[in-house]
Amino acid sequence: GTSGLTPVTTANSSAVKDAEAVVGVGNAGGVGGTPSYAPGAVVATNQSLTASDPDNLTGAEKLTGMIQIAASIQPGDSGGPLVNTDGQVIGMDTAGSSSGSGYGFSDNTSANTQGYAIPINTALAIARTIESGTSTSSVHVGATPILGIEISPTLSGYGESSSTPVTGVQISGLATGTPAASSALTAGDVITALNGQSVTTTTQLSTIVQKLAPGAVVKVSYTTSTGTSATTNVTLVAGPAL
Repeated sequence: GTSGLTPVTTANSSAVKDAEAVVGVGNAGGVGGTPSYAPGAVVATNQSLTASDPDNLTGAEKLTGMIQIAASIQPGDSGGPLVNTDGQVIGMDTAGSSSGSGYGFSDNTSANTQGYAIPINTALAIARTIESGTSTSSVHVGATPILGIEISPTLSGYGESSSTPVTGVQISGLATGTPAASSALTAGDVITALNGQSVTTTTQLSTIVQKLAPGAVVKVSYTTSTGTSATTNVTLVAGPAL
């Protein structure tokens, strides 16, 4: 129902060259109003980095295939377009780093001397996958399934009567009103596998769950606090949107 909007023009981000002049457009400082502009140049393409906010509230994230630019990317610029001298969008600003201070999401750090952008070809491919309604290993479409458990910060547990560590994801609590809460699982149990797939980290557990849908029944293999191995079936429920 909108009108009077001019769609952007995109360029082939695979053709971006080192030293190419670019401008990062965004909302520096998160103040709104007229968009901010950060002129610079491409340093390199297909770069990898580990990004996190200063307080590490969101955890570290491995970014690959990034366009690295020499420009003052600032907090608030994330999500803004990176354009070439013809005004064509070649990327999406997503992270930055001050010299010698490590990487950080540009929405959470101070002004940066180096910026990183997701190539527009990559962003558009993801958008088309979402539009198609097709879930993949990296794109989840539709209601978000959850197991209904709370996770302990530790990834291994010791049974009360066992001195042998159990590798897996330890349950610290169960969400009230979910199938998991009425299952055989209890706080202190260590989940070791889902549907026969080994689980050693919370990331692995989440990856397996996100490939399924609310209503799916998963076979949970776990070790109790007394060191007993067991299995139980748990129905996934719809959780908050990601």
